[in-house]
Amino acid sequence: MAQQLLVRNGIVMRETAAAENVRGGYAAVYPALKTMEESGWIRRGMFVAGLGAAQFATPAAVDMLRSLRAEPERPETVHLAASDPANPYGSLLPWVDRSGLEGSSEHTMARAAGAGVILVNGRLAAFFRRRNPALQVFVPDDEPERGKVARELAQKLAAIAIRYQTKRSGLLIATINGVDAGEHFLGRYLEDSGFVPTAAGFQMRRVARAGSLAAEPVEEPEEDDA
Repeated sequence: MAQQLLVRNGIVMRETAAAENVRGGYAAVYPALKTMEESGWIRRGMFVAGLGAAQFATPAAVDMLRSLRAEPERPETVHLAASDPANPYGSLLPWVDRSGLEGSSEHTMARAAGAGVILVNGRLAAFFRRRNPALQVFVPDDEPERGKVARELAQKLAAIAIRYQTKRSGLLIATINGVDAGEHFLGRYLEDSGFVPTAAGFQMRRVARAGSLAAEPVEEPEEDDA
């Protein structure tokens, strides 16, 4: 079990055992992890700040963490189902605090079927539900990071909207953080990425523009329709 947790997660700690619903909790696998560390197969340390103190990691995971100390020139943006094990939010990490967002929350965030997240450089940048026009976004407060993340986020949303079009559905963005989407600062980035403002909200309608954006690699997972 300890080895399986290491293969799946790279780093294993108390929160990992809880997220994986390990019978007996972290105490059930800790002795095996300690033995592996004493044998030199894995390493022990404080790899993730703010989480359990007794953390174990494979050498490959430690090397990967070191390689990520400097952020890439272009942010790495991924779209995942909220319930995907690769999404740490709502499981290993708490959901982002929304107390400082504009407007009021129109839905809670949860690792539920039909919910999706967008991560930019590993940080939660957006949460949305399929067939729900409300979008929650989380971007830095200061420039130039704010504009950079907003641009990447809008382009990823455009790619998702194009993908949804192939399923004869679509992506409607009516509100962003409880504010009318047209009034939110992200609106101009959505238009630059191919969205069109309508009476209902932002929609992807321009097929020609969509075709050019579709040429970009899209690695979106299949999502439940719930």
